[in-house]
Amino acid sequence: MSDRMITQFMEMVRIPSESGNEADMMVYLKKEFEALGAEARTDAYGNLVAKLPALDCEGKEPILLSCHADTVKPGVGIEPVLKDGVIRSAGDTILAADDKAGIAEMLEALRIADRRPPVEIAISRQEEIGLLGVKNLDYGMLSAKKGFLLDNDTLDTIVIGGPSYFAIDVAITGRAAHAGMEPEKGINAIQAAANAIAALPLGRLDHETTANVGVIEGGIIRNGVPDRASFLAECRSLVHDKAAALADEMEETIRREAERNGATVEITVNNLCKAVDIPADSWTVRMAKQALAKAGVEATTTFITGFTDASIYNNMGIEMAVVGIGARLEHSTEEHIHVADMEKAVVMVVELLRLSSE
Repeated sequence: MSDRMITQFMEMVRIPSESGNEADMMVYLKKEFEALGAEARTDAYGNLVAKLPALDCEGKEPILLSCHADTVKPGVGIEPVLKDGVIRSAGDTILAADDKAGIAEMLEALRIADRRPPVEIAISRQEEIGLLGVKNLDYGMLSAKKGFLLDNDTLDTIVIGGPSYFAIDVAITGRAAHAGMEPEKGINAIQAAANAIAALPLGRLDHETTANVGVIEGGIIRNGVPDRASFLAECRSLVHDKAAALADEMEETIRREAERNGATVEITVNNLCKAVDIPADSWTVRMAKQALAKAGVEATTTFITGFTDASIYNNMGIEMAVVGIGARLEHSTEEHIHVADMEKAVVMVVELLRLSSE
């Protein structure tokens, strides 16, 4: 089991699939699922949906297994290295265990499981840039009402709740002038942006709420008062009303500070996903705990202020718990995964299939 899975995982991470460029990965996965006997096709957005019939099981409802195919940057030219039971990237790239380890574990579990209900598989694209794939998924291709998202890092936690997320895009317009000859005639858009950012509440604001500015751009020459600046901010909370109120506060603060500097500002606020949680005693959570126990893992439930495709699935009426794949230090060039954790994840998925067929 291990050698085949690791070989395939290493093969997959070598396929570039940064968000928006997942087509080659989807072609690869379509062939892999068809080799397992699945009917597989992409929807209009490019998400992959595959369906496997039941095995040694009758009369059970289908379950959904899901992962995402895209990665963050830098995800081109990945060369995985296995040493002392740990897989890392050899260069200045991510490893892409998030979420290709989940896909590798899912494929291996489907190969070796001797019993399962009907299984529906959804592999989304553009998860990392706002859950765009799952938001545009053709839900008419699915009939499952319960399932498991393989996209948590640690095996000993089951994610049952995620936040409301607001993206805040800001464009500030000042007035250009020569920085040495007549700076008083200009309105410095970068200074206006900096003052606005400095006035924002950022970081972890409480145990369920965070805010951040992640990108800032402006100016084209050193000796010119810049007339343009922009930045990308966000806020999120496990309580929707709290996130919405924070987004309003941030917008008001940015507008006030920009105008105080004499600049004009355009602000776009998008609610990309709404807070959701499933009961700690729900069917998916109970099954996940039992399956992880089979793998020797005692798991607890948790809420995260990061977001996953499960937020959208749950909002769409599909009960989805998020289970671990074993990845560590995701979204960094230090990302790595232990083979032993991948093997435990396979045991978990095989057991989930068995339990779902009883």
